[in-house]
Amino acid sequence: MMTSLLRKIVMSVTACFTFVNAFTQEPAVMVNYKVNTNKSVTFDYVKTDPGNYTVAFKLTNLSNAYASDNTNLNAGFYSGRLLNLEPTNKDQGIGFSYSYSYIRGKLKPKFNPDFVYTLPCKNGTKVKVLEVSFLNAMYFGNTTPEDWKVYRFCTAKEDTVTAMRKGIVVEIKDTQETNLGEGVEYSSRINELTIEHADGTIATYKHFKRGSFTVKVGETVYPGTPLGINVKYNANSMYGATVMIMYLKSADFEAAKNQNVQNSKSMYGFVTPHFYTAEGADLILIPQKDYTAASTPELVKKEMSKKEQKLAAL
Repeated sequence: MMTSLLRKIVMSVTACFTFVNAFTQEPAVMVNYKVNTNKSVTFDYVKTDPGNYTVAFKLTNLSNAYASDNTNLNAGFYSGRLLNLEPTNKDQGIGFSYSYSYIRGKLKPKFNPDFVYTLPCKNGTKVKVLEVSFLNAMYFGNTTPEDWKVYRFCTAKEDTVTAMRKGIVVEIKDTQETNLGEGVEYSSRINELTIEHADGTIATYKHFKRGSFTVKVGETVYPGTPLGINVKYNANSMYGATVMIMYLKSADFEAAKNQNVQNSKSMYGFVTPHFYTAEGADLILIPQKDYTAASTPELVKKEMSKKEQKLAAL
């Protein structure tokens, strides 16, 4: 029985989508099965982080049971049940083969595209907003996704990056040195952090100073929670952090197998966020313009439970 894995990598301030083999790193999701005493078969998963994953589960050579050949299932906790097969003939066992692929995120989540975020920096901080290009379009002839929206928030000096809304930290990559030499224009060796929101959207924050993260995987963060320290994108740039907000819109792994760098299409959609700033309470940011971070108690607590509000004295 074979398992398969599809992973999406987003690289640096310009981004590119590619695929890697399942055996290049520890799988984030593992699926195993158990044959029970009543001849039923249960498929369970274990995960390495608290984020949601969509598992494309494929059954072949199935006998003495009924089930869909291909099913998209959600794996939400660190472990749990994916599927249960009951024998149609209780006196015989079930025959089957299975394979699976997975990708981070809930499939087609329902979210409010007009949700208002805070800027990813401390209140009062002035940032210059740059819009980030799509690397595949720049260098490999690919077409930029229609909804592509990625910002870089630049500061005059090294500064703190903060969470833009409530969510759970689901992944941290903190292995890369962050000192770029003169003449270096781009490096894909970056440190990053991913936060999953309650509505299924996923925010990835990129370009952190190594060792500067102030949160851990599994921790709940709120608007304004310090995440780490930003760095320069290249030796001649300002300090800053790159942020994208995505959602999983497709789990078509079969189509993805036939893609290459030139014709690849992301299985993620991209959100154009609205922001609360000192310049306006509900803005879509304009590239090359300066904004000032601001917030209100109402903005901070709008996704908090009553218990969380009480603990935060809001």
